[in-house]
Amino acid sequence: MRHTLTPILAALAVLLVLPAAAQTSAPTPAAKAPVKKPAARKRAPAAPVQEAPLAAAGAEQLEAANAAHLGDYDCEFDQKVMLQPYAKAPGYIEVKQKAQAWVMKPVMSSTGALRLEDVKGRMLMIQIANKSMVMDTQLGQRLVDGCVHEKQRAFIATQGSLLTTEPTKP
Repeated sequence: MRHTLTPILAALAVLLVLPAAAQTSAPTPAAKAPVKKPAARKRAPAAPVQEAPLAAAGAEQLEAANAAHLGDYDCEFDQKVMLQPYAKAPGYIEVKQKAQAWVMKPVMSSTGALRLEDVKGRMLMIQIANKSMVMDTQLGQRLVDGCVHEKQRAFIATQGSLLTTEPTKP
């Protein structure tokens, strides 16, 4: 029995030694060379975003733009809004609030309120006689409210004095 086990044990020893010897052998020159990473591709500068041209303003839009109170508005919670003509297209108004700015198309409503509609369809500013507000139509929320321009402040002062005066006696 010893004679049959000896060749088997020798074969097992060879099988165990060969893989270990292969792992500890000296690396070949090709294995020593560092792997080169491909060169990073340089990105081309982003092309400027082309804005769609605005439709030419008609007579009603130009009239509505003239009705807008341009300049600074003081709003509740010490917020500010500023309106100015949009330099790139007559009849449009740029509305700024903090770091945001929107190009808006003025539209007179049947109630006498002035609607400034964002050309991208998200924001809306409503101007009535005594105040203005900016709304985010997608969220359905007011962004700022209680905004008052100096002309609206004058209207409030006039209306307040009319309400507090004594009626004249006949």
